[in-house]
This record gives sequence, C-alpha cells and structure tokens, in this order.
Amino acid sequence: MSSTVGSLPVAGHGGWLHRAAPLACGAAGCAAAAYVALNDPSAAASTFPACAFRLTTGLWCPGCGLTRGFHHLFRADVAAAVASNVFVPLVLIALIYGWLRWTRHAFGRRQWVLPAAVVRASWTVLPVAVVVYGVARNLPPLRALAP
Repeated sequence: MSSTVGSLPVAGHGGWLHRAAPLACGAAGCAAAAYVALNDPSAAASTFPACAFRLTTGLWCPGCGLTRGFHHLFRADVAAAVASNVFVPLVLIALIYGWLRWTRHAFGRRQWVLPAAVVRASWTVLPVAVVVYGVARNLPPLRALAP
C-alpha cells in the first residue's frame, strides 16, 4: 500500500521516496567518508568517540581500528589501513555492495546474486574469523594485530 503527497507516490516499490532513500544514504555515506578522511581519529584532539568495549575492558575489540583504517585508506595509505584493522577492505566492499544492491533494487534493476559459497562463508567463516581476530589481537605474542 502506498500513500501520496499531491500526485507523487511516497511509499512502495517505485515511489520517489523508495528511490530517494538509497541516494540520500549514499550522500550521507560520502559525507561521512570525507569527514573521516579529513579528520585523524588518532589525533589527541579527535572528535571521534573511543571504543566503549576498549574503555570498559581494556581489550581491543574486532572493530577497533576501523575508523583509523578508513582514515588511512581514504588518504591512499593501504598498508596503514590494513595494519589498523585487517577487516577494512572487507567492510568497505560489503558497504559498497550493499548500497549498490539497494540502489539497483530501488530503481527496478535486476538484483545481483552472490554465489552460494560466498553466502555460506559470510554466515559461517566470517563470524568465526571476527571472533578469532578479536581474541588474537589481545594475546601478547600477537599484539601487532592491535591498532
């Protein structure tokens, strides 16, 4: 069921709001990326919040270093990005893929279908890898994994 504003449909497949939502989120994502690129999260006067898990436990969570990693990546320092968090490239690819898929759907384009092996891995291997990484980066011999 869709409603209208004047003569324009605002909800449901094909409505202007259905198409505007992914475009607005894409613009907000680009603005956020520009903010991260221009402001160093590692700086002493950083406006980025500290990780609540790290503040509470003193341990690095699997997501610690993602903001720093994206800052490095957006400034073309891929090695520093991966050194901050090995999941930076994967998170970027997943965000771009999800946004593109949503946008294609909103504009009535055929959906991309991932191979079954990729879907299985995203639901099985990836969560295990995140937990193992979260534990490993807190072990003394593997402190190099910490951001």
